[in-house]
Parts: sequence; structure tokens; C-alpha cells
Amino acid sequence: MISKQTIDKIFSTIRVEEIVGEYVQLKRAGSNYKGLSPFHDEKTPSFVVSASKQIWKDFSTGKGGTAISFLMEIENFTYPEALRHAAKKYGIEIEEDQREISEEAKNAQTEKDLLYKIHEVANTYFQEILWDDQEGRSIGLSYFKERELRDDIIKKFQLGYSPEKKNAFTAYALEKGYNKEILEKSGLSIFPENTPAGVDRFRERVIFPIHSFSGRVLGFGARILKNNFKTAKYLNSPETEIYHKSNVLYGLNQSKQAISRKNACLLVEGYMDVISLHMSGIENVVASSGTSLTTEQIKLIKRLTENVTILFDGDNAGIKASFRSIDMLLTEGMNIRVLLFPDGDDPDSFARKHPQEYVEKYIENEAMDFIDFKAEILLRDIGNDPIKKAEAIRDIVKSVSFVQNALKREVYLKEVSNKFGLSEQSLFNELDVQKQITQNQTHHVQQQKEKAAPKMEIVPLDKEKEDPFLYDVLFMENKLVDHMLMFGDIILKRKNEQNEEYEITVIEEILHHFEEEQYTFLVRENEIIINQVREGIQKEELRSGNFFVSFMDEEITTKVVDALIPLDELENWASRNIYPPNYGDKLADQIQGDVLLHKYRYIDYLIRETAKELDQYSSTDEVKYYELIKKITLLKQASIRLSNIIEYSPIKGIYVDRKR
Repeated sequence: MISKQTIDKIFSTIRVEEIVGEYVQLKRAGSNYKGLSPFHDEKTPSFVVSASKQIWKDFSTGKGGTAISFLMEIENFTYPEALRHAAKKYGIEIEEDQREISEEAKNAQTEKDLLYKIHEVANTYFQEILWDDQEGRSIGLSYFKERELRDDIIKKFQLGYSPEKKNAFTAYALEKGYNKEILEKSGLSIFPENTPAGVDRFRERVIFPIHSFSGRVLGFGARILKNNFKTAKYLNSPETEIYHKSNVLYGLNQSKQAISRKNACLLVEGYMDVISLHMSGIENVVASSGTSLTTEQIKLIKRLTENVTILFDGDNAGIKASFRSIDMLLTEGMNIRVLLFPDGDDPDSFARKHPQEYVEKYIENEAMDFIDFKAEILLRDIGNDPIKKAEAIRDIVKSVSFVQNALKREVYLKEVSNKFGLSEQSLFNELDVQKQITQNQTHHVQQQKEKAAPKMEIVPLDKEKEDPFLYDVLFMENKLVDHMLMFGDIILKRKNEQNEEYEITVIEEILHHFEEEQYTFLVRENEIIINQVREGIQKEELRSGNFFVSFMDEEITTKVVDALIPLDELENWASRNIYPPNYGDKLADQIQGDVLLHKYRYIDYLIRETAKELDQYSSTDEVKYYELIKKITLLKQASIRLSNIIEYSPIKGIYVDRKR
């Protein structure tokens, strides 16, 4: 187990804005950072990172927490995996507690854990074969050297080799203790009926590991080196619980920092295109790895940048098929440019022929916007045929219809108008037609989904929303705990009954109120927090928000982050010269008023709960019945006294000059 000292060092060293910034394009907003949610499709940023508090909050999904909880959420890491990942990033050495792990813990590995582990084992094995085995060096390493790859680049992308022997890796993994079932589920091994010893899927191929955003190996691509017409040139891992090719971009782990830094992404097709561009010094590049571009892949890029340049081979026969990718990128709000390399060249060969500066200038100067690109491709072979020319223009306008921003659409249509000498009005008319076609297609698809989907059941309101007494007391209970989390160590100046001044912290004042009322908490998370606060006071510690953000309880963490990053932090009012009062500006009055209001609401709740018991005892236990009557009377008297203090009336409500 990772030692507590190491965990403390990790939390004190890591920076939430740096870790989140690798996944989300963050922009400064006052004292915070904002970006689009990586967990939810949205157009307006609702994701907030507080560098001062070292926490994040996603208002679109309600999730929030620390840098470690973010890694757990976005990468499906376990807590130790997230800690190890962060430690590696910041160069922190992991110290282990020398405690014996129980058999139960050893056996608690999930299938997903085993899949990650077997891919890690395979990745190490293929690299060792490439560098240390005679066959690996003479065949695999020689191939990479022929492609002019340097050693540092081969190691950067963790390239490897799978030997000719048909079950070399399978036998190695079985000897390590991995069973046939996990090898088969991983796709690394195949066990035909007539070959019980198994067969390596990637035998006699050079290996390209496919990494997740954070660097975990999810699967492999493999290229055969022999000319065998009966065998596919490239072979990829099958879909598994951890590998879904539509959700992965090759090279994203190695390129994400450069993409974010340059605010631009180059999109290519193959593994070697990515690797050769990296070797030339151009690192902001990813590949769709031969698959059609998907919405999920576009969203991965959009976390880092909205600017994409697609690089095509000059003689690529599938260029027209790429028009679908352009429309998808436009739908997701991306800014697109397209580059066609000269005939006979692809990104790999072009990058190896020319120095970095030349390649960068060529991409910058020769890349076209999508309108010029589509025009060049569509008008290339139509001659003077007016019907084909009209169809080509219609196709370009169709792409413009996918642009979400109205201002951008108008600019693009003006460009089409100037390019083809057409009136803007005719183009806008065609745009409306294309938008209507797209909407009809989308509506049809949605109808089909609704027909296939089961009918939604009406879900009743939450119990506390149905019950106004319960809702009111819960609201104030949560509010007081939020005050403790947000302002717990702030000192309030008070006066006692003798008019003598004394000082008390927010935590102590609210805790004293709860204990004086012998209050029973109605929310589990609040009870846990208060128990921790009590324990802290016994140890002469004031445990407020920062103490709880690293709790390994998702509901606790979410509650704490909700308190520390309220909804109004989404707005950067100062940028509009608006300066509303800050939450907590009149803290002493606010705490005093909210304590009284909670007491008032709690008394109302107790009156209602006690009244429920009356019917139970009215004919069975006269003594108990009159005790309950007396209790209700006393509670009502207390309620009247409190209503006078807090100026309550059924007409005006509570705190007429405040918002509840």
C-alpha cells in the first residue's frame, strides 16, 4: 500500500489546474479557470477549476473534487492508480507500507484491472523482444531503422516486436500466472479447438501500442513485414472492456501537451504519420488509425483545442469520403483547415524528406479552409458542366449548414459567394434548404430511437420535495454545514448575556447550536462531516473544507466542492464591470440568522412529527398522549418566540430583506 507520507506529498505537490488542463482547455475567468465539461456535451462552459482551493466542479453533471478524483473519474483509475499516475507526472517516489496484503484483497481484482495489467505485461514483453532478442533486433528493430526512426522515438512510442513462434507471448503470459480466459478476452491470444496451447494474435509483426489519454496501454496495432497477400497488412486489437477504437486517437497521450500549447491539432491517418512528424519536431498530431472519425474522437481533441488541420496524401483515393469527417468536425464547433500533400507524398514521407521548419511552413501556408478544399476536389473533373457545378456548390453549402455559430455561417457563405460569383441571397436560400434536410434526417433518426426505446415511467418527486417541513429543515441543515466547510476557521466577535465580548469560530458556533438542540442529522454526509469536525476539535484542529476534499467518499467530496465552489462562480462578473456582494461579506449576521432559521424550521418539523404520534396514543396510553400534547405546546411557544426574533409572518415570510 502507498504510505500516508507519500499520499500527503502527492496532494501537497500536484496542481489541479495542470492535471485537469491536460484534458480540458481551460481559460482564466477571474480567480478561477473555466472550460467545457469533459463528461457532458455542452456549448457553454460549466466546468470550473479553483487553483486557490485546488478543486474542480462540473456544474453540468454535478461532479467535483480534487485532481486525484478527476483522474479517477475521467480515466476510470482506482485511487492507488490515480495516485501513482500523479506521482509519476511530478517525479514523486512512491513509498510502500510494509503491510501484508490479505488474500481477499489479492483476489479482489476486477476483469478490467486484469485487462489493463495483461496489456502492460504484453507491452513490456514486445519492447524487450525488440531490443534484447536476436530475432527482434534483426527483424523488428531493423524495420524501424529502415524507416529512419531514432532510438529515442522508438522508445517514446514504446514500439515493439512479436516473434515468429506462434505462441511465444501466450506461453510467457501463462507462465506468469495469467489464465487463458483473460488472454482470450484481451485479444492478445487465440485458443482454437485444435491448438490448446494457444496462438499469438500479433505474431511476427512490429507492434504499435495504443495508449489512453493518460498513457495506459489499451490495445495494439501490428504490421506484418512479409509480403503475404492472404494476411492483413495491419492488425488491431479487438474491442474489449478497456479498448473501444471509436474512443481512442493514436498518439494523443504523447501529443496532448503540444496540442494544448499550440492550440492546434494536426489530424492524420496512420501510426507512422504521427511518429515521423514527432521525430521531425512537430508533436501536435494524432491519428484516427484508419477508422472513420467519430464524434467521441472529436471531443477528445476539443478538450485541448478547437483548431484542426487535416493532412491528406496527395493521391489518396478516399479523400471524398473524408467529407463526412469535415461535416462532423463542423457540427462539433471545430475550426477546420485541410492540407493535400504533393502526389506521392504522405505526412510520414514528407516529414522524413524535409526539416521541421520547412514542414511547419508548408502546413501553415498550404492548408486551405474547408470551402477551398471541397471546391478543389469537387470541381477538379467536372469541366464546364453547369449541373455538376451546381451540385458541387450545393455540397459545399451543405457543409456550411453544419456550422453551429450563426456569424461563422454568414462569413462562410460570403466566401462561397465571392468564390463562385453567386448572390448571397441564393446561397442563404440553399442553406435553409440544407438545414431543413438535416433537421428532417435528425428528426427521423430520433423518432426511430424513440420507437425502439422503452416508454419512460413517471418518477415521483423526491420525498423531501413532497414534504415542505422536511425540505425546509434539510435546506437549512445543509446550509449550516456548508458555512462550516466554507468559513469554518473564521473568527466571529460576539457578546454574551452580560454584554461581554468574546470570540468564537464559525465551526464552534454552529457545532454548539447542533449540540444544544441535540440535533439528529437527516443527511448521512452531514453527520459524517460533523463527526469529523468533533474529532478535530478534540485534537485541537479546525477541520473545514480543505480537510474534506480528499475524502475517499464521492458523496462527501461532491458536497464539499458544492460548498466551496458555489454556482455563481460560473460567472465572471468583473469582466462586465458588475461587482455583486461576495458570499460571506456579512458573515457574522448571516451565521446568526441561519442558526435561528434552522432552529425555527427544526421546531416546525418536530411539531409535525410529534403530532403524527398523537393518533397512536389517543386511545391506548393517556399519559403518553398528554406528554405529547405538552411537548407540542412547548414547541409552539418556542416557535412563536423565534418568529418574533426573526420577524416572521405568514404574509411577509422570513427575512423580508434577504434571499433565503
